[in-house]
Order: sequence, then structure tokens, then C-alpha cells
Amino acid sequence: MTPEFIIGFARQSIELTLMISLPMLGVGLVVGLVVSIFQAATQIQEMTLSFIPKIISIFLALLLAFPWIMDKIITYTRDIFLNIPTYIR
Repeated sequence: MTPEFIIGFARQSIELTLMISLPMLGVGLVVGLVVSIFQAATQIQEMTLSFIPKIISIFLALLLAFPWIMDKIITYTRDIFLNIPTYIR
């Protein structure tokens, strides 16, 4: 195993982690922004008003993106297991 291989392997795993977390983070960002604008416009400063919609929307985004996330994770894991003999060399 060369240092370039280790760096490439780490880069690939970090990219996959960022890619599969993007749907939930994006939805959380949009919902948080909408709720913040609503709170600023109405001057309602209730903590649960910003917390509960984000939790629900992130959970729904996870449910919708779950098949895609599992496909990405299974493909990545399959590639790792199939390439173990080449990694050992």
C-alpha cells in the first residue's frame, strides 16, 4: 500500500460521506432558513418553532433519500470487498 493509495482511499470515503449526508443537510438548511425568516417577520422567538420543523423535515428527507443512500453505500462496500486482493499487493 502506497501513501497515494491511502490518500485516495480516504478521499473517496470522505466524498461518499459528504455525498450521502447532503440531502439531509440541504433540507435542514432550507427549513432552518425559512423558519428563521418566519420568526424574524413575526417576532416569535420560540425555540421549539425552529427545532421541531427541522427534525421532521430531516427525517422525511432521510426516508426519501434512503434507497439512494443505501445504493451508494452498498456499491462502495462491494467495490472494497471485490478489490481486497489488489489492495493487499
